[in-house]
Amino acid sequence: MQNNSIHQFKVEALSGGEIDFSDFKGKKILIVNTASKCGYTPQYEGLEALYNEHKDNLVVVGFPANNFGAQEPGSNDEISAFCEQNYGVSFPMAAKVSVKGQDIAPIFDWLTSKTENGSMDVTIKWNFTKFLLDENGQLTASFESKVKPESEEILAFLNP
Repeated sequence: MQNNSIHQFKVEALSGGEIDFSDFKGKKILIVNTASKCGYTPQYEGLEALYNEHKDNLVVVGFPANNFGAQEPGSNDEISAFCEQNYGVSFPMAAKVSVKGQDIAPIFDWLTSKTENGSMDVTIKWNFTKFLLDENGQLTASFESKVKPESEEILAFLNP
């Protein structure tokens, strides 16, 4: 069953409560699967800068996941403290999820399956894979881990 936008999803937030993606209608959304003990972890800094620089028209949402190299072993509380203390993360962070396999979170099933999102199939190969959605909640691009948040590839979608 194809669902037409990311706005249908609500997920548990890292520090309690929920993140309702319908709250982000009219803004671009950058979803990133994150990990605290990964070589790409310093990208939190770039994600925070991107979020602060473009917060009028962009929301960054991090999804901690332990799917690759057991690089996110901590609890939600430990992950939250790590992000705040080390990178001053202020963008929304979801509770820890699985981004692939039998226990894949529904939102990542939608993000990675053209059958679901109507746009493209995406294979998550490692932590810090990025998904860019337009103002209508449609998947418009994905970026592999090595693509930094401040890269021209991503900024091209944000700057008019």
